[in-house]
Amino acid sequence: MSKETPKNTNQDILQTARSVLIEEAEALNIVSQSLNNQFIAACQLILDCKGKVVVMGMGKSGHIARKISATLASTGTPSFYIHPSEALHGDLGMIEEHDILLALSFSGQNDETISLTPYLQQHDVTWISMTGNPDSAIAKSSNCHLHIPVEHEACPLGLAPTTSTTAMLALGDALAICLLHARGFTKHDFAKTHPSGRLGKQLLLRATDIAHYGKNLPVINEKATIADAIVEMSAKRLGLTLIESKNNNIIGIFTDGDLRRSIEAKRDLHTTKIIDVMHNNPIKIPAECPLSEALAIMNSKRITSLIVSKNDNTWGILHMHDILATGAF
Repeated sequence: MSKETPKNTNQDILQTARSVLIEEAEALNIVSQSLNNQFIAACQLILDCKGKVVVMGMGKSGHIARKISATLASTGTPSFYIHPSEALHGDLGMIEEHDILLALSFSGQNDETISLTPYLQQHDVTWISMTGNPDSAIAKSSNCHLHIPVEHEACPLGLAPTTSTTAMLALGDALAICLLHARGFTKHDFAKTHPSGRLGKQLLLRATDIAHYGKNLPVINEKATIADAIVEMSAKRLGLTLIESKNNNIIGIFTDGDLRRSIEAKRDLHTTKIIDVMHNNPIKIPAECPLSEALAIMNSKRITSLIVSKNDNTWGILHMHDILATGAF
């Protein structure tokens, strides 16, 4: 390393950081202005593809290629990453007849990727290149070329891939989002590939997935007293109990709020019949109700529990605490 004393004051650090961000932002604007029919052709090739998009790249371009592949796969375009060197040693077998190859190389002269050209041509594999040199070997060999018009890197040495990889990443995002729009991909489709994520849980989880049912349900008969309700509520710990008629139909609900009001009204807990203090028309939701809708109902009605019904029959209880415990809200 050079013995020259580097500039490392706070102002120097901020100035350098800002200059990098400004330079990369300006480069992205240039890339956006350079988009042409080749980008449209690339989108159409992928939309018509009956297989997967195989994304390839070496070094820093390889890291970007992995991210682009992941973005494509999560937004409706099946995709996976393949390393050029590994491809030369057997992984080419992963590329099938109806797949499309997307090869990233800023120089366009990556030896490993160029070495694959005879195989790709022999097997009639359609491929799209993304390079900074439209006259490069990779660009000329591909069926479609996406140009990255970056003249220099943000690195002051002009060596570390910075602006070029940012431009590749952004162009890959643009490609993925254009495909998303063209396919009519929705947030519900996105949730299907992200079942453990926050959005996935919000959109996929239903009341039936987390509701309390069966032996866990607090239920007392219509002849019970408030004291009987307290015993059942304490045993099941849901802050409520359902009231059942002699015909085994749920006719009401009694909550801990109702209990407090009964105590404030100085009702005799041992003699007051539960049917005199219960709610006759508790709010019900279908078992397939999304948790987001159930939570909205609870918030609007200022309640913490809902009755879950299946085939018009009471089936379970959904509590707000159980919704919040999913981590989706």
